[in-house]
Amino acid sequence: MASANVLQVTEATFQKVIQDSTGPVLLDFWAEWCGPCKMLGPTIDEIANEFVGKAVIGKVDLDSEQSLAAKFSISSIPTLLIFKQGQVVKQLVGVRPKKEIVEELKKLL
Repeated sequence: MASANVLQVTEATFQKVIQDSTGPVLLDFWAEWCGPCKMLGPTIDEIANEFVGKAVIGKVDLDSEQSLAAKFSISSIPTLLIFKQGQVVKQLVGVRPKKEIVEELKKLL
């Protein structure tokens, strides 16, 4: 069960999510069939709960949002993209430890 603090980001909502955020935005590109993505899911939920009001945490379903994946040349999942002021400032590919993800977000606060 995904956290209520994790946005489901689509191509239709992407620009608004990125542009309206005053802090960093973390997007998790994932797919239902991806085992490592499922392993990372609870970590993303925990981070979303810890960063309420500080950062926007969202998930992009690769299967239904292929155009967004193509826009950012996502070739492996899970891939985490961290945005600041509308620009990608960090890309993390594969399952990463929570501590590493949190440290990257804190650098941008």
